Amino acid sequence: MHAKIMMGSTKRTAAALAALALCALLVAGAEAPAAQGPCADDVAKYCKDVKPGGGRLARCLKDNEKQLSPACKASIEDSREKAKEAHQACADDVQKHCKGVKPGQGRIVKCLKEHEKDLSPECKAKLTEPKRR
Repeated sequence: MHAKIMMGSTKRTAAALAALALCALLVAGAEAPAAQGPCADDVAKYCKDVKPGGGRLARCLKDNEKQLSPACKASIEDSREKAKEAHQACADDVQKHCKGVKPGQGRIVKCLKEHEKDLSPECKAKLTEPKRR
């Protein structure tokens, strides 16, 4: 029974960290700035009917990844790398400060930002560093 509870907790933590990675991807610039940055033309071409927010633009770009411009692909890859780094840097902080937070819609990033003064220096740095170009 205890192992089953621990397994559920592990799955929730993994889901929370996966959501953090996606949120970091969005925070890193694959969502709102996509309409202005290296993916602007791709958004106009492939995602023109997609309402920004909630990860919809990021999903649209992922769905059309094979057709995207090299500059947009590079920007997305940079965002993915940043998300991976944030995931690694913030795993303990998510577990400590945001354990009961339901993943999705930026809730974990919001939770981390609400606990910013208590975060590890590594996590804090990853959440506040500007997007690399």
